[in-house]
Parts: sequence; structure tokens; C-alpha cells
Amino acid sequence: MDAGKFLEDFDWQMYEEGIEAVDQSQLDEFDKALQNTVGFVEERQVIDGTVVRITDREAIIDINSKSEGVISLNEFRYNPNLKEGDTVEVKVDKLEDSTGQLVLSHRKARVIRAWERVNKAHETQEIVTGYVKCRTKGGMIVDVFGIEAFLPGSQIDVKPIRDYDQFVDKNMEFKVVKINHEFKNIVVSHKALIEADLAEQKKEIIGQLEKGQVLEGVVKNITSYGVFVDLGGVDGLVHITDLSWSRINHPSEIVELDQKLNVVILDFDDEKTRIQLGLKQLSKHPWEALDENLKVGDKVKGKVAIIADYGAFIEVSEGVEGLIHVSEMSWSTHLRSAQDFVKVGDIVEAVILTLDREERKMSLGIKQLQPDPWTDITTKYPVGSKHTGTVRNYTNFGVFVELEEGIDGLVYISDLSWTKKIKHPSDFVKVGDKLDVEVLELDVEGRKLNLGHKQTTENPWDKHEEKYTIDSVHSGTVKEVNDKGAIVTFEDGVEAFVPGRHMDKEDRSKIVKGDTVDFKVLEFNKEYRRLVVSHSAIFRAQEERNVKAAHKQSEQAEKTTLGDISGLADLKKKMESGKK
Repeated sequence: MDAGKFLEDFDWQMYEEGIEAVDQSQLDEFDKALQNTVGFVEERQVIDGTVVRITDREAIIDINSKSEGVISLNEFRYNPNLKEGDTVEVKVDKLEDSTGQLVLSHRKARVIRAWERVNKAHETQEIVTGYVKCRTKGGMIVDVFGIEAFLPGSQIDVKPIRDYDQFVDKNMEFKVVKINHEFKNIVVSHKALIEADLAEQKKEIIGQLEKGQVLEGVVKNITSYGVFVDLGGVDGLVHITDLSWSRINHPSEIVELDQKLNVVILDFDDEKTRIQLGLKQLSKHPWEALDENLKVGDKVKGKVAIIADYGAFIEVSEGVEGLIHVSEMSWSTHLRSAQDFVKVGDIVEAVILTLDREERKMSLGIKQLQPDPWTDITTKYPVGSKHTGTVRNYTNFGVFVELEEGIDGLVYISDLSWTKKIKHPSDFVKVGDKLDVEVLELDVEGRKLNLGHKQTTENPWDKHEEKYTIDSVHSGTVKEVNDKGAIVTFEDGVEAFVPGRHMDKEDRSKIVKGDTVDFKVLEFNKEYRRLVVSHSAIFRAQEERNVKAAHKQSEQAEKTTLGDISGLADLKKKMESGKK
């Protein structure tokens, strides 16, 4: 045989592998024939297999196919009790690798099967069991069928959870409430199961609710405005004002979380979803327990519960308060804030001024514990007596001066100074200043005192009357000029008024502010402290005298001329007579 022909026909596969080569077309036909027969599998298929043998590193899995597959024991780490004969789910990654080995994966099969079960549970609202792995921000991480799911804190229970750690490492039942396939996120809820169980119970409870009914509940939540009470699946609110007959700052002063207590149903809406509860209504109203012997004029002690600008509320017994108006805190007529006298928590003694048990109102007074300072006012402050007081306030027309606590008097602006013309009392005194006064009038019934300050000093106008006589001339300085005239100040501080027509100078110009010139007194009135002067009168009087003198000289000259004319006439007659 030809050597070339021999090499060409030699069966190299039989020589190398010990088997005859099979035509590829025959292999394809063989695979086609195997399809739809028992034991035939496809890649990416998830099927159940049986563990037939376990080595130190691998598990041999029989899937009833052409060959067995091998899976690393790492994929069974979650199941340390794996043994021969166990049925496990596997995914066919490859029918054959480069060595002809069947490639399987248990981990991938678990994930695929888990997602199938999760999707089915979501669709059918099936209850699933999961393992709480750990805490995370806002909730818990739960293992469901081998997939991590998120359990929000708000979905753990129907009541607020304060200790999340109590659920870690525990198995719980859940409902799958949300799946995001794009991000592979699963949200589960345990609360949904509880709500479902409570739905029927809640419906039954709501149907039986009646106003005035007393029920036992558990404090579920405490807020600044009230307490939420769980009545067994139905929540009701006890407003802070319905917790206690006494004033409280926060509900936590009365109740605490998880506390069991009896409450009464006060009201609810048509659907009975908003239930108003009361706690204080279960006890007798404090006003009904108030001492029957208490009456107007009695003294009581109590704690300051609340303060407002207009007064303070005093709790004389639990749940019973009386108002002390700020006007009843001091005999002073100057109203101040109640905070100037008392503060919250103070224990004070007071006198009952009014008491209305039907309206449950009581008014109290503190100042009544001290004698009324006006009782002997005529003895302490008779008309004409002089005292030193404190300026407490002023108005446009005068100054209020306090002689002692509860006794004030008014000094009219006209009684502040003998000489100064005061536009507003604040130009003369300031609040808090000490001021000497004299009692001018006393009205005991009206509780009014009329005081004067200038009366405590000598009236300088008595001396001014002697000095500033009519037509007397004095040097003064122009202090102010206005439309009506000018104000002039003389060396002793006296101020005078210059009418506009009396401001002309000798050269016909007007006097101006700052000029120091002579003035003539035209008018003096001590009662009204009025002094009117003129600058023009000084030179006008001289002008009048000059005019009178000139007029007199003119008259004398006229008489002389007439006399001369008469003498000439006589002389003429004589001369004419001589000629004859």
C-alpha cells in the first residue's frame, strides 16, 4: 500500500482516544432524537437533582441526564447538614465544558426559584416566612427564600417600635407588599398581617362604640397635645385638656407609654374613625368637692399655675383655680404686669373676692391682705402738707407722683414751675426722679390727690411785681422769634413776650434772635405770670416828645408873626393920622 494513502486513511481519533470518530451530522441527529425523551435537559434550565456523593470539596449531583454534575460545597454553606440523597435545585449552566463535564449551579437556581416564589407570593398575597438578619437605616434586612428584602420600621407593627434589636435573628411571617424588578428590590410587611387580623376585630369594636362608654386601653403614643390610646385595634385621642382637672404642661406628667388605663368615650365622627376620649371625666369634678364652707372674704393658699399680663391663676385645690387680676395685686393705681408680683410655682396667700360655684369661677386678691393706704389719707396727707414723691408717669397735661405704695397724685403742668413755660412734663422731670410736692386738693371718695411742685418754692413773681412796673425799662436778650412776636429773657430768668408790632428798631429793621436791647414794660399780670414788653416804645416815645416840642415851637413862632403884623397896622394908622 502506498504510504501516503495509508496516512490519509489512518483513524487518528481511534489511535488517540480509543474510540471511533463519529460524523457531526450523525451527532446532531442523535441529539435531535434525544429531545423530548426522559432525562434530556437544556442549558439555563432549573431542575431538581439528587446528591449522590459528597467529597471534601464538592457535591456530585445526579439530574437523570447523560452525565452527573459537580457543585462546590461553598454553594451549600447555608446548609451545613447537606447529605447524600438530598434533593436540591440546580441550574444547568453548560451541558458540557471543555472536558465534556456537565456544569451546574445551586446558588443561581436558588435565586431564580426564590424570585419565582416571591413574585407568586406578591400576586397571591401569600404569607411567607423570613429570617431577620440585621438592622439597617429605617428598618430591618430580612432573608426571604434566600433573597434580601427590606422591612421598613413603620411596617413592623401597628404600634411604634422603640427597640428594633428585639427582632434580630428571629423568623417572622410577612407579606410581600412591593417589588421593584428594575432595581431588584423587595419590600415586606409584618404590620399588614396584624392589620388584616385586626380588621374584623376593629369592625366589631367600632360597631359597639357609644358615647359615655368606659373602655380599657393601652397608651400607644404621647404627644404634646394629647395621648393616643389603643382600645384593642381602634385608636382614640385623649386631648391634654381631658387628661386632668388640673393644668398640666405635658401629658407625660399624667401617663406613660404602654400604661393600661380606663377612658370614657366623649365623642366620635360618623365613621367612628376619630374617637375623642376622656380620662378626667372618670373622677368627680373638683368644684363639686370644694369645701362648702368657703365664702367671700376667706383667706386661701394656692400655687401659681399660669401667668398672663392681666393676672395670675392660683390653684387653691386640685382642679380649682381662682384669678388674681393685676389690679388686685397692689393698692397702686399704676397697673403693671402680674410677673412683677408673682411667678409660676409660687405659693401665695389671697382673699376670696367673688365665688360662683355654678359658673365655677373665683376671683382673688392679694392687696386686701394689707391695709388700704387711703383709710387714714386725711391724717397722713392733709391739704397744705409737703412731701417728697417719685415720678411714676406723665402725660401731656401733668405728672403722676407716687407718695407711697397705692397713693398717687397728679401735678398739673401749670403747677411745675413759677417761671418756666413747659411744653411737656418730660422737659422738666424724668420717670424715677424724686420730686417735692405740696397737697393742693384731696378727694377721699374719688381717691384723687392734686399736688403742686412750684408751691414748695417761693413765688418769684411777688418780687417781679415790684421790679417790672409799667413803663419801666430793662435790658433783655431775644430768646425766640415766631410769627406772633418774640420771647425775651431778662437777667433774673423772667421771660416776656414782645408783640410783632413792637419789634421794630429805630432804623425800621426788626430785632432778631440773640439781640440784647432795652425793652419797656407794657403789661404785668402776676396771676397768669404774663409780662408784655416793647422795644419800639422806647424810641417812639422820644419821637412823640420831639414832635410835641416842634409843634409847640411852631405855635410860638406863629403867634410872634401875627403880633408883628398887628403892630405894623397900628403904626400905619398913626402915620396916616399925622398926615392929616
